[in-house]
Amino acid sequence: MKLATLKDQTRDGQLVVVSRDLSLCIPVPDLAPTLQAALDDWDACAPGLREVYDWLNAGEAPGAVPFDPADCHSPLPRAYQWADGSAYLNHVELVRKARNSTVPESFFSDPLMYQGGSDAFIGPRDPIIADTEDWGIDMEAEVAVITGDVPMGASPSDAADTIRLIMLVNDVSLRGLIPGELAKGFGFFQSKPASAFSPVAVTPDELGEHWRDGKLHLPLLVELNGEPFGRPNAGQDMTFSLPRLVAHAARTRRLAAGTIIGSGTVSNKQGSLHGSSIRNGGVGYCCIAEVRMYETIEGGKPVTPFMRFGDRVRIAMRDEAGQDIFGTIDQVVQRRPGA
Repeated sequence: MKLATLKDQTRDGQLVVVSRDLSLCIPVPDLAPTLQAALDDWDACAPGLREVYDWLNAGEAPGAVPFDPADCHSPLPRAYQWADGSAYLNHVELVRKARNSTVPESFFSDPLMYQGGSDAFIGPRDPIIADTEDWGIDMEAEVAVITGDVPMGASPSDAADTIRLIMLVNDVSLRGLIPGELAKGFGFFQSKPASAFSPVAVTPDELGEHWRDGKLHLPLLVELNGEPFGRPNAGQDMTFSLPRLVAHAARTRRLAAGTIIGSGTVSNKQGSLHGSSIRNGGVGYCCIAEVRMYETIEGGKPVTPFMRFGDRVRIAMRDEAGQDIFGTIDQVVQRRPGA
């Protein structure tokens, strides 16, 4: 089934069930007023939500209204926890290679992960706000999961059973602020502003054969200013599955229902550096930093600029029939009023 959160006058919005083709939705206040409420009592709520979803797809749900992603908040407008991994080591290898460094062997067995801000996500059609272009504004297109309760020490197999929903994310990075923060030895903070998630979160069964081995085997489509920028397959070159990342997060603590775990920037290995862009026959990129790394490796310096005010990024995933699965993240970069 597919679930979304419509903006209203409250912090957590209104949970709606969305039809498979994203054309209709219906509120379900008697089942759960918010997505977090549904996650807190998933075993009791899920069957009723599924029944509404079936009615909606059959055209038998009185009260259904047109679904507009522009009305959506992120599925969870705020979450108890948001932790982002780095499952695609091609991305890490590129960054390291550009500064003549190698990837430590431990990176292939022990996932990288940081804890992001989760108190105030932004909607999938909300602008990316920054004070200055000098911050190095970059998108990062990823896959993310929402879990139920995960016990401390859960195995990847056990963690897989706790995954309730899957969605896409634009994990915005301010590349110009990252070096100074990492130099302090305490990780990201100011360099990781509010993330935006896809309008719709879907249950794993909705993805059929494309969800297997804890990976989502479909291309992730990224456009920058109306031009194709990336289409790497999210199931390829993924060193750590999403259940493995959930288990990593739960190694020393339990995770509460509503925890979000991200995959990190989706990145595929390419046969040739010069063939990496879509224009040159490759699968392109899910962040600007990656193409800048290629440019540095090939030519000694980056050429492609980070995003500027007025730039527009779109992130989506489609099935074989071309149907948008999660709804599209569609954001414009804007200067903060008064900055």
